Amino acid sequence: MPEIKLLNQETIDKIAAGEVVERPSSVVKELVENAIDAKATAITIEIKEGGISFIRISDNGCGIEKSQVPLAFLRHSTSKIRSVEDLMCVASLGFRGEALSSIAAVSRVELITKTPDSLTGVRYQIEGSKEIALEEIGAPDGTTFLIKDLFYNTPARKKFLKSAQTEGAYIADMVEKLALSHPEVSFKFIQNNQTKLHTSGNGNVKDLIYHIFGRDISASLLPVKLENELFSVTGYIGKPVITRGNRNYEIYFINGRYIKSNLLSKAIEEAYKSFLMQHQYPFCVLYFEFKGESLDVNVHPTKMELRFDNNTEVYQLLCDGLYEVLSHKEMIPEVPVGEETKAVKVVHEYAESIPEPFEKRRLNDIREAVSKDSPYEVKYPERFHANTFSQSAKNTRITETPSYHISDSNTAKYENVKYENITLESLSSDFLTQDAKKHHRIIGQVFKTYWLVEFEDKLFIIDQHAAHEKVLYERTMASLKEKEFTSQAISPPIILSLDANEIMMLEKYREQIEALGYVVESFGGKEYMISGIPGNLFHMDMKDLFIEMLDDFSNMSGKETPELILEKVASMSCKAAVKGNQTLSFNEFDALVTELLTLDNPYNCPHGRPTIISMSKYEIEKKFKRII
Repeated sequence: MPEIKLLNQETIDKIAAGEVVERPSSVVKELVENAIDAKATAITIEIKEGGISFIRISDNGCGIEKSQVPLAFLRHSTSKIRSVEDLMCVASLGFRGEALSSIAAVSRVELITKTPDSLTGVRYQIEGSKEIALEEIGAPDGTTFLIKDLFYNTPARKKFLKSAQTEGAYIADMVEKLALSHPEVSFKFIQNNQTKLHTSGNGNVKDLIYHIFGRDISASLLPVKLENELFSVTGYIGKPVITRGNRNYEIYFINGRYIKSNLLSKAIEEAYKSFLMQHQYPFCVLYFEFKGESLDVNVHPTKMELRFDNNTEVYQLLCDGLYEVLSHKEMIPEVPVGEETKAVKVVHEYAESIPEPFEKRRLNDIREAVSKDSPYEVKYPERFHANTFSQSAKNTRITETPSYHISDSNTAKYENVKYENITLESLSSDFLTQDAKKHHRIIGQVFKTYWLVEFEDKLFIIDQHAAHEKVLYERTMASLKEKEFTSQAISPPIILSLDANEIMMLEKYREQIEALGYVVESFGGKEYMISGIPGNLFHMDMKDLFIEMLDDFSNMSGKETPELILEKVASMSCKAAVKGNQTLSFNEFDALVTELLTLDNPYNCPHGRPTIISMSKYEIEKKFKRII
């Protein structure tokens, strides 16, 4: 058996650092939390090269006494707790005493600190856990940390870091969470000599949400104030019109600490269940206060996870409380003048619900009048063809049923179902040919979604949404392969407020996004301007569609090839497809079938669902017992 030996202190420190310091954002989190614990009211974070080469964090807190500076960098040295009993009622953000020791083990650290009652400050240098210098220096009250060359002595760790841009985005996201956790503290974030965030520290949460997430979100918030025997919670939740494709906008804090909790996430999503479509997630910024003895915060070295004493009760109380807030508010979206797309949708749906022929004719006249007015001045390139099924249907506008009234029943129905790939052999090989099309007998549309077509001795059923998705996807991919990108300018342009993660996704995949015809420019700060969109998306809600695309990118594993990324972008054009529960005319359906004829594989939509199924006359007669 190999001899057992004690590890040396340097190795111990580096192993401990691996638990606490995963990347530059971990350093920022630990040091900013220490600044908050030191009662700072203003904190400045400055980084360069994604924090890999340079991090500076300054605060105006209470500082550290000269005699205690070297002690602060020893493992398990802390001013926050004194015994194991204190873990049950810890209120500070940091308490393990591992942060400074771990950071000093894998970087070059310089500390300048001064307490209010000291005449001079202290400058302390430590590199790779080895002390370099300790001297007096003139300094303002508070503490400044300079962290340089992170992982300089652990190259194996350093090579696993992502690009400087990506690491910088992680830090920006972390700073936003820290600023939200303590709205009474002024935060300033500087990245590569540019100020990216500067909060006032006035304690107004709604102002802070506006500053970080923009006007659209801050204008659609519902205040939350709940209190029960287990916890109290305040903050804001978004109206159901604010949704995202992932959980990045579910933000909550427990006793001032940013936390990730499956229990709380599921409770929040359950409250929204009847208000949102499948795979859509809500926006929230919530502040929980729990009694210390009901939590275990000593679960993970980074303090990002915790355990509750009463899981079931916490889940139910939160879910019921948020549902109560949502269900007692007016959730009908407003239709501002000028937003033609929504107006047409609403009028279209209302017209379909009225039985009287005369009233229907009147509303159809209104619908046509509204349809003629577009919110955008659309400028088509010469090679652009309108997003219709054929030239014969070129002037027909197809309006989408509002997603906030009727969900896409096809998508919901087929979600999480695996389909066998439909091949040419599994259907009549003659059905989708030009010659066979002359003999199609279109029976009609059922459930405003499926079309019945008789051909020879079979009944064919076509899903209009899946079929149109396939047409749009193949058309877009063909344009990509031939480098014939159709783009159209829009006026006025669309202005978006993006968060740090969305900006990172935009910059990371900008080449593929622009390849499809998007024209996106910075508009100052977190604002971005879309002045050009793909040619086949002119009647879509581009603001929501673009953010949904960025959300989809953030869910990628990072191992996708450029071709797969382009396919991902192209699949967004499927959002422009006609939906279920929409009435199509015979001419429109005929034009759709005509386009299906041109595809190599018209039998599956881009998501794998079948576009066409069939039943033979023999099978139908067996069902009616004509054949035994």
